[in-house]
Amino acid sequence: MMRLQFDEQLDLLNKELITMGALCENAIAMSAKALTEGKPVLAKTVPDLSVQIDHKEREIETMCLKLLLQQQPVAKDLRSISSALKMVTDMARIGDQSADIAEIITLANIHATDDTQIIHDMSVAVIKMVTDSIDAFVKKDMQKAKAVIDYDDVVDCFFDQIKKILIDLFSKPETDGEYAIDLLMIAKYFERIGDHAVNIAKWVLFSITGNKDG
Repeated sequence: MMRLQFDEQLDLLNKELITMGALCENAIAMSAKALTEGKPVLAKTVPDLSVQIDHKEREIETMCLKLLLQQQPVAKDLRSISSALKMVTDMARIGDQSADIAEIITLANIHATDDTQIIHDMSVAVIKMVTDSIDAFVKKDMQKAKAVIDYDDVVDCFFDQIKKILIDLFSKPETDGEYAIDLLMIAKYFERIGDHAVNIAKWVLFSITGNKDG
């Protein structure tokens, strides 16, 4: 009976993580859309999403602590709960960094150009990493977690391409230097979000094997 109740609470924890992940995905997507469509007004929705993500972080932390205190988890359960606690910290940082991107777009009034399209493509890759890392945790899927870690190379490649584009921009006398720096900062935040997704995937591996390297 106790085990059944514990499993039900673990299932609820998974659902809450999925909800938090969906908020993260939405925050990233709205930031990217504001950039590529040249609509700073869209970016103004992101801080509210970031606040919701922070609330969800606290709710999940409370759930995890109750599970640890009220139940008697075996080693596998302990790994799963402790991994969830670590994951929500990374997910909260994803919310913060999406809000940072939105703030740059809002304050700088960045307009859509060909240069912003590759950043949009980078954001799509980052969203895939976040989605797959959380899905890997819920399904206890080691292969999917490892695929997320490998996929970070794609995001890094996008970042390298963006840096080259911006270096070319800087070499042109008519370039708005602040605009180019803002784009670089936005790309850097997306790269960091990818790094957080990698961290989540590594905690998935830990939750299954007890080793972050799988």
